[in-house]
Amino acid sequence: MRLKTLLLIIGILLIVVFAVLNVDEFVRPSTLNLGFTTMQLPLGLVMFMLVMVVLLMFLITTLYMRNANLHETRGYAKQLAAQRELADKAEASRFTELHRYMQTQADTTLVQTNNTVAAFNHRLAQTENLLLKRLEQSDNTNAAYWGQQDDALRRSRPLNPL
Repeated sequence: MRLKTLLLIIGILLIVVFAVLNVDEFVRPSTLNLGFTTMQLPLGLVMFMLVMVVLLMFLITTLYMRNANLHETRGYAKQLAAQRELADKAEASRFTELHRYMQTQADTTLVQTNNTVAAFNHRLAQTENLLLKRLEQSDNTNAAYWGQQDDALRRSRPLNPL
């Protein structure tokens, strides 16, 4: 776009330089037929004015198109910003939902762990009680056995007083 603008400026300058160099020919009156009448006007000046009018129309059209494009670009930028904000909100919502899900899973895991620990402790207490009963039975059995052995030894040996 910069090169086009530079070429346009160079072209306009060449036309102006040409007009200045040939100013005598530009202002010399000529008979011009306008279709419905004839007039005595300088042909160069008329052509120069027509070029200037076309150039002015071109510049106005260019400015209008540039302004329209700028307005459209701003509209797209606003839409893009709105879409970006919507996407950010959706992303934040997904993060919030993920946080809730992870918290729920953590709570569920904690409850399951606590239940497992409680069940393990209950089972351990049962096993401990069973072991204590068996140990007591074993002690009673050993005491009875040792008592029988002691009885048997006393019967088999007479008491020797020293």
